[in-house]
Amino acid sequence: MTDNVSPTIPNPLLRILTVDQATLGTASSLEEHPMLFHSLQQEKSSVLALSADENYIYSGSQGHDISVWDKRTFTLKTTLRGHTASVLALEYAPDRQWLFSVSGDSTIRIWSAKTLEPVFVLNPYMETDSGDIFCVNWNSATSTVYFGCQNTSIQWFSFKSVLELATSAFEAGFSDSRGVRSSSLERVLSENGLHSGTVTPRRAHKFFDSYPQYQRKPADLNARNPCCSSSRPPSPYLGSPTPSVSSSYDSCVITSNIQNLRTPQVLSVPPENMIWSAHYGYVYCMALAPSSNREGSDDPPVGRNTNMQLITGSGDATVKVWSLTSGAPELQHTFECEQGAVLSVAVRNDIIYAGCQDGYVKVWDLETKTLLRRIIVSENVDILSLSILHSDLYTCSANGQVQRWSAGFNMTASWQAHPGIILSSIVTRLKEDTLDPAKSERFVLVTGGNDDQINIWEVSPPKPAPHLEREFKKLDLNGEIDLSKDTMVYALSKFVSIPSISSAVHHKEDCRQAAVWLRKCLIQLGAQAQLLPTSEAHNPIVFATFFGKQTERKKQRILFYGHYDVVSAPSSIWDTDPFTLTACNGYLYGRGVTDNKGPVMAVACAAAELLGNRALDLDLVFLIEGEEEAGSGGFEESVRRHKDLIGPIDAILVSNSTWIAEDTPCITYGLRGVVHCKVQVSGQGPDLHSGVDGGAVAEPMVDMVQLLGTLFDKDRHVALPSFYSSVRPLTDEERQMYKVLSGVIQTPATSLSAKWREPSLTVHDIKTSSATNATVIPASVTARVSIRIVPDQDLDTIAKSIQDYLRDEFAKMKSPNTLEVSITRTADWWLGNLDDFWFKALEDAVRDEWGLEPLRIREGGSIPSVPYLEKEFSCHALHLPLGQSTDQAHLPNERISLSNLRRGKSVVERFLVKVSENSSS
Repeated sequence: MTDNVSPTIPNPLLRILTVDQATLGTASSLEEHPMLFHSLQQEKSSVLALSADENYIYSGSQGHDISVWDKRTFTLKTTLRGHTASVLALEYAPDRQWLFSVSGDSTIRIWSAKTLEPVFVLNPYMETDSGDIFCVNWNSATSTVYFGCQNTSIQWFSFKSVLELATSAFEAGFSDSRGVRSSSLERVLSENGLHSGTVTPRRAHKFFDSYPQYQRKPADLNARNPCCSSSRPPSPYLGSPTPSVSSSYDSCVITSNIQNLRTPQVLSVPPENMIWSAHYGYVYCMALAPSSNREGSDDPPVGRNTNMQLITGSGDATVKVWSLTSGAPELQHTFECEQGAVLSVAVRNDIIYAGCQDGYVKVWDLETKTLLRRIIVSENVDILSLSILHSDLYTCSANGQVQRWSAGFNMTASWQAHPGIILSSIVTRLKEDTLDPAKSERFVLVTGGNDDQINIWEVSPPKPAPHLEREFKKLDLNGEIDLSKDTMVYALSKFVSIPSISSAVHHKEDCRQAAVWLRKCLIQLGAQAQLLPTSEAHNPIVFATFFGKQTERKKQRILFYGHYDVVSAPSSIWDTDPFTLTACNGYLYGRGVTDNKGPVMAVACAAAELLGNRALDLDLVFLIEGEEEAGSGGFEESVRRHKDLIGPIDAILVSNSTWIAEDTPCITYGLRGVVHCKVQVSGQGPDLHSGVDGGAVAEPMVDMVQLLGTLFDKDRHVALPSFYSSVRPLTDEERQMYKVLSGVIQTPATSLSAKWREPSLTVHDIKTSSATNATVIPASVTARVSIRIVPDQDLDTIAKSIQDYLRDEFAKMKSPNTLEVSITRTADWWLGNLDDFWFKALEDAVRDEWGLEPLRIREGGSIPSVPYLEKEFSCHALHLPLGQSTDQAHLPNERISLSNLRRGKSVVERFLVKVSENSSS
């Protein structure tokens, strides 16, 4: 909450899907850059492409060839030859042990990583009319290769039928000798229409291979590069041209098997496997999501029902998302990158990173389709390659620099990796000879440039955040709890570990990660869940539905509202780490345990338990926002926009407050509203010295003090005109209720009434434009004022009233200074209906669980979204507090009673059952 505005279920959460977050670095204190582990010198030719498998590093050159480097000895194993133009991209398929290479010669070649021999040559549809092939990606789930072309097309080829035919041929008893085996496979492929004949030399294309018109020369293969086909435009990145045949090698490398003698089978992409004009520019880059098959990825493994997506970037400054569920790519969304070509893309879980020509990395959320961040790498310097190691992003630029960025988009390292242009990069593992499995592998970042150099940098995965760690220490509750069986506490421990502080800009990504984690958590508990975007400036909403049993009658639909964001928690004033769930003497400590992550998990686990026991007879809809503690920015607009998706709602349940005592359960039925106002008085010039100018100027601070003093009369009542005229009078029933509550908490009834049902005005602070120096006359003074409103005060009327009043009073002062008054945030009051069926059902559930009559209470604080949701869905809201009066919400050492959390979950179960039983009778 903010003043601003039974049997244990089967435990899928013990294998909870983790979200994408790592320990954040700080841009102000960069770590040392990684150590250069080894360097490889390619033969006088720019390193345009890199790939790797368990044994080798493969480098594609401008000079047509692919160098194969041994990972253990770092010597040249062999050279793969066959392309007749620059090798522009490489892709390793670990499930088939194939290496795919694409080139400016308009072909895709497939090599065996076991034998280092050619297996297939794949010609694109339209063959050389496709132009250069810039990028390639392998989908192991469907045995399909995708590639992007210079003619703006995306093409693909499924090897599934080829592999089945090859298996059939070999199982038919063909000889294992190379010649017989090859001819047998060729015959089988030919019979099935997959063989396209011999490999033909690349033909000159009248557009891609043309000279400037003024030269009046016919197109030829030398048009784009004097000695060999070009790589990616622009041409300065290609380095100096080199012959296609090597004359000599450095004496420190060992060469063998340079000539690849096997004749590959030739395949062709059928015309139906091409999307013409997939972009309005060259298709420079692509990636698959999820990227779990790629080294360095920590994406969850691809399952049978995983929705694979193809991500493509182009010279038209767009990134496109294609669904692969039907086999052929189907366009789902287009991200506009504003200006400059998209030269590189990378994917991690639900995030797309797009490296652009303007020197920015655009970071997109795949689910909400929103721009999360613009990372400024280097203004107007092309970002030609991106690599990912778990949550760290490595950006490689045309100025030779590599930068490392954390999951929170903080730059944690930067170094000059090459003297020229970095054209390619990969993350891979190096195996070492050791008996210790923990030390048997190390990660490296491999970079290649136009300096003909391949540099290998030692890198380490970032330390995972607590909610990502596989092992989790059991809470010390004197044997009271076993985390392996308590889903709710285990999930809460992960939830609390995410510092989702909505008021801090540097925690914006943490807030998004909290939303992603909660969505996955609710899905595992049995809900259907997704994220609803608010805007680029605000955090997403988690929308989920636990669907009850299908019946002939109309099911009730209850909306549970909560929030996943928290207020700040300086660790210096806490007894424990605020973002590590800690247990002591029956309490759970951590930021958000009572406000509001604990109640959210209690309600979610209640729904999951009923669902698991087939006892959920209604639909429970979750709307969990991410900025309740910062004014609920974007919440109302997003709910209105997605109202049809949310569906009709019969009642709203909230659990975002505390009891008034320690031992007696309560139900909250009223909240005050709030109007936040900023008041600023400014002088005509700069700050002045009191010894020089004191007494000669009208001081803004004096004006401010006098002005604020007019807000109250001599009895400390608010002086705004007609301020109290609309306030509901105290009824006899309320008076008796306050008398009962006064006896319970030993607080005067008048004090309770003043805090809960009477309006108030507060001056929060006064800040000056100057430093806190006793000799300075500040040039401007700013005050923050708030008004708490109650039924039946009108929110807009009160907001206008304080602005008009302050302006009128300031005008009476005839000061030469200027006044500015603005309303920064508002929230309406809320009052529940004590006679309504929903309230009585909730009251019965509390009574049945605790064996006590719950206290009916109101609160002086505000929750902006509660009155809004009531009006938007035309139904009543209910407020069930789970915390105790000493829970310290918003304060150091926030806590919640484990008993309250568990019994609160049970109350929610009883309430949902009672409501559904009533609707069926």
